[in-house]
Amino acid sequence: MGSPSRDVQQFERVLLLGPDLFPPLSATVRADFAARSVRGAQQTENTDHYLVVRLGRNQETLLTSLPDDTISSRFDEHAYGMVVADGMGAAGEMASRLAVASLLWLALRFGRWNVRVDDMIAPEIIERINHFYRQIDSAMVTVNRTATSALQTTLTGVVTGGRDLFFAHVGHSRAYLLRGNELIQLTRDHTHEARRQDPRARLLDLTDVAADMRHLLTDAMGAGVRDPEIDIERLQLDHGDVVLLCTNGLTDVVGDQDIARILGANRAPADQCAALARRAGELGAPDDVTVVVGRYHIPE
Repeated sequence: MGSPSRDVQQFERVLLLGPDLFPPLSATVRADFAARSVRGAQQTENTDHYLVVRLGRNQETLLTSLPDDTISSRFDEHAYGMVVADGMGAAGEMASRLAVASLLWLALRFGRWNVRVDDMIAPEIIERINHFYRQIDSAMVTVNRTATSALQTTLTGVVTGGRDLFFAHVGHSRAYLLRGNELIQLTRDHTHEARRQDPRARLLDLTDVAADMRHLLTDAMGAGVRDPEIDIERLQLDHGDVVLLCTNGLTDVVGDQDIARILGANRAPADQCAALARRAGELGAPDDVTVVVGRYHIPE
């Protein structure tokens, strides 16, 4: 007969029936986050809101007769979420607050908390995110039929599980990815300026729209002209990737070169957020500036 340790190893090989992919990336990927929100120079109230969450599932052994080296006492897996919203009009603060809070409420009650992502699970995640966004938009449109001040907001979110990142977006807030020295804008602005070449784009009559075409939106949560066009995409993260979510208060005054320089500096996310907000202030940002930064650590 073989030794007990060899017998255990053989049993494990038979049990796995394939390559050993344990622990999964959802148990080993880590992320550091920070956020900053500053009221704009021409605003009487900050109408931006943000949220960063860590979702998880775990196993904890409470009682067992098994030897200590047979099973682990605890096992944890995580997914991460980041959201920003920029409310518009007289009820802007309420609109962005309700959008962000509602997105979390829906995820907690109806989400399946898929922290391990594969090609079979990914379409379900995309469909669920789309459904959550449409539920929030529908609720706002319903309230707006009788409200004295319309609820209208942008909503840009990112959720990651292991190496997989999903972003969902409506409006002119933005999501960026810094990989190495390259800054990539993940989202496209739902504005007249960004889509003026698209004859299908219809403009929304929002109460706080300026003459600047960068602020003339073609899609927003709660607008009610038509169902919003929700951009949802999936991509793969690399070790060291930095993800930025921000409202247009930043990007109206701070260019991509400055954003890349600040995100590329070897500093903690909190320092990067402070530097981005400070740079916007130096350039006289009239609108509220909200930034959320996440840096991802993916083991080899």
